[in-house]
This record gives sequence, structure tokens and C-alpha cells, in this order.
Amino acid sequence: MKALHGKIALVTGGSRGAGRGIAIELGKAGATVYVTGRSMKGDSTNDWPGTIDDTVAEIEVHGGKGVAVRCDHTNDLETETVINQIRQEQGRLDILVNNVWGAHDLGVDAKPFWELPLKHWDTMFTAGVRAQLATNHYAIPLLRENERSVIIHTTFWDDGKYTGQFYYDLAKNALIRMAYGLSIELKQDNVAVLAVSPGFMRTELVLKHHQSDEEHWEESEDLRRTETPHYVGRGITAVASDPNVMEKSGHVLKAGDIAREYQFTDIDGRYIPPFTI
Repeated sequence: MKALHGKIALVTGGSRGAGRGIAIELGKAGATVYVTGRSMKGDSTNDWPGTIDDTVAEIEVHGGKGVAVRCDHTNDLETETVINQIRQEQGRLDILVNNVWGAHDLGVDAKPFWELPLKHWDTMFTAGVRAQLATNHYAIPLLRENERSVIIHTTFWDDGKYTGQFYYDLAKNALIRMAYGLSIELKQDNVAVLAVSPGFMRTELVLKHHQSDEEHWEESEDLRRTETPHYVGRGITAVASDPNVMEKSGHVLKAGDIAREYQFTDIDGRYIPPFTI
């Protein structure tokens, strides 16, 4: 039997990138995966590659079950509606992966704080940190009804080093602190809450920026240290499948460290060490 057979998962921001890789790997492990995002078939945000329908199709190719739900997580009513749909259709939620992130819309300029537009607050906090917070707000009552459940926030962490971009650094650390605070408040309910930090991922947008693809990425020196989004997906799947996951609650884990502990590789068979700046 697959490790997550019978489990119900929600992955926010699952059209592409880390969210897509995570959703696919959870589906491979047997979970029924609800995938949310703004991009749907025929209506992709900024005409970027990837939609929630593409992600669900890939889950199904691997024999899993996925449900695509269009949701803008900056709209609280839409977020609440997703959770209500899961309650009505499944009666439970076991795994919540908070991955929604709005900063792709504006990019991450590596300029001094005073030269950056204040719009970065909206993309990283309103469409990132608050969007994840709101998803927790509506999902936690359902998660608490289980004997055991898991909340995971995707973030970036390199042992406290400054990332080099003020808003990005502030937002990613806020997500870590959110996971820590909730881990304390939900401990008595046996809800594990942790943050997971992938390395430098070869997402669709990263490959597009470097004018490359999965067949030619090794030709680019800048992409040599990259991993696929499936790597963090396998890590989150391993953690969510661990019956002792409560021991990790409140911690922030790097994908490379999770791979070493649970003995898995990326989809190309490589072990990628934890990413460092």
C-alpha cells in the first residue's frame, strides 16, 4: 500500500514550480491532492507555462488522484470556499502544503531596500505570507479534527544568512516564524507544523529565464547546482508520511537534509546537498 493511501492533501500555488512538484509526488504516494492556483487551462497567469489542470493531469498519469480548484488566495472568500469544498467532498484534510507565493508577478530585484518599489510588500506579503496565513485560518479547524495532520510551509532558509533581497528575506523568515508559532499552538491537537526549504530549483520560470529546458540545463553553468521541484516534493512526501513527524514540528528543514535522512534522490537519480548562498 502506498504511504499516503487514503490521505487528503491541499497544495496551494500548484500550477508550476515547487507546488507542482509537491502535488505530483504526494499524488504518487497515494494521497488525493487538491491543487489550487490562478492558472487554468486556457487562462494561465502572464501566459506562463503550467496550470492547475496540467498538474492534476500529471498526477493522474502516475496513477494518482488530483482535483484542480481555481483559487486566488488573496481573496479570503475563495480560500474559505476551497476548504469548504474539501470538507463537503472528503470530510477531512490530512496534509496542507502552504506554497502560494505572489512574488513571481513582480520578480525579485536584488537592489537596496530604498531603491525597491513598495509593491514588493504586496507581492510577497499580501500574496505570499498573508495568503498562507489565511489558508491556515480556514484549514486548521478541519485539520484539528484528525488524530494526526501536517501543515508545511515552503520557504527559504540558509541557517539565518541574509538572502540579499530585503522583502524576500523578511517574507521567508515570516513564514518560518508562522510555522513555529502554529507548532506551539497546535501541539496539543497533534498537528505538526514545519517549514521546508528547497534549494535552487529548475522551475519552469527559472528555465525560461535562462533560455534553457530540462534537456539542456546542464549546458548552463548557472544551473549546475539546481534541483527539480520533485526533489522538495519527495522531501515533503517523506516528512508527511513519517509517523513521528511531530518530533520535527516547529523546525525548518532543508530539502537536501531531508533527502539524506530518508534516503531518496531527485528524479534524475542525483543526491543534491542542502543549498547554501
